Parts: sequence; structure tokens; C-alpha cells
Amino acid sequence: MHRVPAMPPFFDRRPVRQAPATLGPARLLAGMRIRKKLVVLHTLFSVGLAAILLVALRPAITEVVEQAEMEKARVILENAASVILLDGTMPATERSIAERFAHRRGGARELQLDAATVQAALAAPGRAVVARGSVVGPAAALFAPARPGTEEAFHVVGVLMPETRRAAMQVYWLLVVALLAVYAIVALALEVVVLPPTVYAPIQRMLIADAAVQSGRKSEELIPDESIPGDELGAIMRSRNESVIKLRRQEEALGAALSQLEAVATDLKRKNHLLETAQRNLAESDRLASLGMLSAGIAHELNTPLAVLKGCVEQLQGRAGQPVDPATAALMLRVVSRLEKLGLSLLDFARVRTPDSRPAPVREIVQEAITLVRLDRDARGVDIVNEVPPATIAHCDGDRMVQVFVNLIRNAVDSLAKSGGGSVRIEAASVEREGRPLASISVIDDGPGIDAAVLAHLFEPFVSTRLDSRGTGLGLAVAEGIVKEHGGTILARNRSDRSGAVFEVVMPAGPREERC
Repeated sequence: MHRVPAMPPFFDRRPVRQAPATLGPARLLAGMRIRKKLVVLHTLFSVGLAAILLVALRPAITEVVEQAEMEKARVILENAASVILLDGTMPATERSIAERFAHRRGGARELQLDAATVQAALAAPGRAVVARGSVVGPAAALFAPARPGTEEAFHVVGVLMPETRRAAMQVYWLLVVALLAVYAIVALALEVVVLPPTVYAPIQRMLIADAAVQSGRKSEELIPDESIPGDELGAIMRSRNESVIKLRRQEEALGAALSQLEAVATDLKRKNHLLETAQRNLAESDRLASLGMLSAGIAHELNTPLAVLKGCVEQLQGRAGQPVDPATAALMLRVVSRLEKLGLSLLDFARVRTPDSRPAPVREIVQEAITLVRLDRDARGVDIVNEVPPATIAHCDGDRMVQVFVNLIRNAVDSLAKSGGGSVRIEAASVEREGRPLASISVIDDGPGIDAAVLAHLFEPFVSTRLDSRGTGLGLAVAEGIVKEHGGTILARNRSDRSGAVFEVVMPAGPREERC
């Protein structure tokens, strides 16, 4: 007996879960190709670098220029100190030294000098000190004490050097351009020299291998070892190769398991065919055994009518030339009729005919059977009620099923006639068993019921071992044979609520499925 092998341990039954979506700038760049991402990042970095240079270098260069201007103003004011201390005026020669020159004289508040500059100037009268803030901007300040003919006052000199400022700004912009140019050269070197062989080529190689996996080109789905670098991309490529190899091994194991399952299915199909053949042979054997028992019963039952017929013939032979009296003729006719009925019942029981099944309304079948029973039997005193719903459908041969219900209703009518009358009710319902739609039809009477000793052998022929006065003793056996040929079942039981019997016929409501 074949056994299905257990699944290999590498079949993971855990559910696959999607990784959480990323947020922020990474999500914005997720839809771009790598080269485009790098171009965007280079551009952003260049703009950021320029902004940093503008913010950081410009104030420093401006500070250097202002320091130079304040130092020059201090030198000019220091050289003119002796004249300023004598008459409080600025010599014309000093005014011509600077292109842009400004001189102011007055009080500390008037000249907008800060406290530190005022303290430094007062501490060193006649000496020029640097003033970061004044009415003329960054400048040099000098305190002139009072002298005969002059009052004490502060002198402020401011100098602007445009050429120095222009030179400083040129240096500043040259520095910005140089830094950006250096970064551009580095980025270009990365894009042309570094990234293509180390990033773009491995990624393209993985894409080609993945396309080979999707198209089924197994000879191209693994990346050669010589094409795998030693960096993180190489680790990803090696991990991918291992995953593909494991996947192929799983496919081979699954293919082997499916092959074994196919072999098992073929073996089961063959055994099922043998079993069905054995079942058919057993059914034939049962039928032959039943036929043998039936033949023995009929041979026994034929003795009485044949003996009567033989006696009548002998009487006729002894009265040669004399007419047959009506009583003898009627007796012979009844005996021949009984023999004919017995022969037909034997044919119905022994014959195996494939039913011509199709959807048929059960209510009409039952109604036709009731009509035939009323013609064949004296049903006075017996109330036959058809309560089958009009929508009830059975998949059957309608003509043969009429014979089934004729036998069942006739059996119920005969039992009620012996007990003095009653009612027969035929009900039906649609049911489902093991996923199959079925029609359940019940013939219910309120007669004396079925003898417990007979109930287990009710569908066997000649249960009473003799023909009754009105039938052949084969009606229920014939009914069971027809129902089984349709793939249905017939059951008999006594009623639980009161006296009476119930015969239930369960028929397919749809076509039977073909077995492989």
C-alpha cells in the first residue's frame, strides 16, 4: 500500500505579512531609479553647500574687511592726534589718504559711542582706539581733553575701502565656486567611474537573473560567482542565489510528492474499479441467489394451480365430446390467470433494466399510482390522500416509479381492507444528505402495522412462503429492486404515534455523479 510522504520541513506554513510602509523623504524617493535619486541628492547637497557657504563665510569675510577699515581709521586718527589736540581739527593731508573718509566731533552720546569705547578712550586721552559702533559705523575714536581755546570732545574717524571689499567678495565667490566645482568633480567621478561597476552593473545583473526566473530560463537564473562583488550587494546576490536553489529543491520535492500522489490515486482508482466490479458481481450473485430462491418458491407455488388445472383437464378428457360447464371454465381461467401473474412477477423481479432517468414531478407519479390502485382494488372505505408538494422533483424513470408506488399503496390498501378501512397518506419533502439533494416520499397508513417477525424480511420474495389470495408475494421485492436501480433506498417501519406502517422511498433529486 502506497503512503504519501510527509511534507519536507522547509515548507513554512506561517502567513506572509507585508512590511510596513516607509514615511518621509524615503517614500518620496521610492518611485525613482537609483541614478535619478543620486542626481536629486547631488543637487540638494549642492544647494545646501552653497547656502552654508553664504551663511558661514560671508559674515567672516565682512568681519575681516571691517577690522581692516577700523585699523586704518585708527592709524589715520593716531597720526592726526597732535593736531587734533591743539586746535581740534583734522589735517587735510590725512583726509586725502582714504578714498572715503568721515570725521565727526562731539560728545559720546552724540557720536553714538558704546560704553566700552568711551571707557577705553577716556583711559588713554590723545590715543586712538577702535570703535565697533558709532555714528559713522565701525571707526576709530579719540578723546581730546580741554585746552586753552578748546573744549574736551570725542573725535570719530570712519574709513571705507571699496577695493578691499571688492577683493574680499571676489575671494568669497571664488571659494564658493571652487568648493562646488570640487563637489561636482567628485559626484561626476562617482557617476562615471565608481558607481557603474560597483552598483549599477550588479543591480542590472540581478534584474536579468530575476527575469530569467520569471520566464523559466533555469540556466540563467543564478548569478555566476565571478560576477558577485564582495560588498553588501554581493551578499544580497549570494543570498538570492541560495533562495533560488532552495526554491528549486522545494519544487523537486513537491514534484516527487505529486508523482507519488498520482501513483496512489491511480492505484486507488484501480482498486476502486475492482471493488465496484466485486460489488456488481456480489449484486449479481445476490440476485441469482434470490432468483434461485424465487424459482424454488414458484416451483412450490405452481403445484397447487397446476394440480387444479390437471384435474380439470382429466375431467374434460373423461367427458370427451361433452361441452365444458361454465364453472369448470371459470376455474380454469382463474388458475391460468394466476399462473400468468406469477410469471410476470418473476420477470419483473429477475430482469435488470437501466432506468431512463430524468427530472419528474413526484406528485403526478403518485397520483397516477393512486388511480391505478383504485381501478385494481376495491378501495371503498379507504381514504387515499396525495399530500406531495407540487414542487417536489425526483430524477427517475416515471413509468417504473409508478409501479413502485402502485405496489406500496396497494399493500397499504390491502392491510386496511382486512382491518375494516382507514386512510393512506402520501407525503414528500426535499432533503440533503452528504451534499446530495434527495426527495423523500412516505406512504403512511393507519392499519394494524407490520408484524415484527416479518419486518426484517419484508422485501424478500415469498416472505410468507405462499401466495396470498390476491397477489403474488413479490410486490415489495420488485419495488425495492426498481428503487435500487435508480440509486435510491426504500425503508419500512411501524408508526410511533399510533398503529400503522410507513414506507419511505428516498430518491435522487438530481443526476447521479459518475465515479472515476
